[in-house]
Amino acid sequence: MGVKMRAMMVKKLGDPLVLSEIPCPTLGPGEVLLQIKATGLNFADTLLMTGKYQEKPALPFTPGLEICGIVTAHGPDVTAPAIGTRVAAYGIGGLADYAVHKAADCVPVPAQMSAAEAAGFLVAYGTGYLALKTKARLAANERLLVLGAAGGVGLTAVEIGKRLGAEVIAFVRGADKLDLVRAAGADHVFDSDTVEIRETVKALGGADVVYDPVGGDQFRAAMRATNMNGRLIPIGFASGDIPQIPANIVMVKNLDVIGFYWGGFAKARPDLVTAAIAALFQWFEDGKLKPHISKVLPLEQANEGLELLRTRQATGKVIITP
Repeated sequence: MGVKMRAMMVKKLGDPLVLSEIPCPTLGPGEVLLQIKATGLNFADTLLMTGKYQEKPALPFTPGLEICGIVTAHGPDVTAPAIGTRVAAYGIGGLADYAVHKAADCVPVPAQMSAAEAAGFLVAYGTGYLALKTKARLAANERLLVLGAAGGVGLTAVEIGKRLGAEVIAFVRGADKLDLVRAAGADHVFDSDTVEIRETVKALGGADVVYDPVGGDQFRAAMRATNMNGRLIPIGFASGDIPQIPANIVMVKNLDVIGFYWGGFAKARPDLVTAAIAALFQWFEDGKLKPHISKVLPLEQANEGLELLRTRQATGKVIITP
């Protein structure tokens, strides 16, 4: 385009983002240029910045995996989405004024959904829906245990679990988060700083499915509170501790340990992702989902937003707006 744009860039792994002025990206076949209206931060962004994520882009790069933007230009042979369409998309580069995405990966956003809601929707809700419904086969009247339930992916798992008819046990870190998770539909909410997970869950009848974005000691305690034939879904390690899973407990309890990584699943089964997002957008339009946004910050304060995720102070989603 011959113009410059702002971007928050990783120039050295482990360092804070640097606000930079760089050329606006050029378009290739099958791509569209999006003017970014909002970017949802994810814990994965903090891992990208330290080189600890599954994907390792070459330096320098711009993180920001989840965006809502307006289609402003088409690459060769692209006709849809039409210019002017507001879409959500997943992929690196969101902490900037503009980003390039594959046209096929852009999902038109419902008219009543705000840009901030759309920017925090695909990954958190898509992960919860596909992990719980498609992979773990969560059934009505089963007992779902959600760890880190006040965070971006945890809070959406509470909502989705209730929509699927489960009894939801939720653990948060800090008493100030209890009411938020209870309002999202959890049947039982506890502070993991003051209540022991294993005995508390067992007293409620044990968990049939465990949804865990935390890892570490919480995963180990939850595994021991899981019922026979239960399913455990590790989807992240916000604690910084990747637990080693004892095969003897998996064997004796007949457990299924089900990994779920949104990025890999989206590449392998785009058909299921498309169907999931369509179902979730319908739930939103029907008033069955209420995205929670705890903080909206300007682009130049992206480091502050990421620190909220690192220290697990954020509830729901943190959104950056250029």
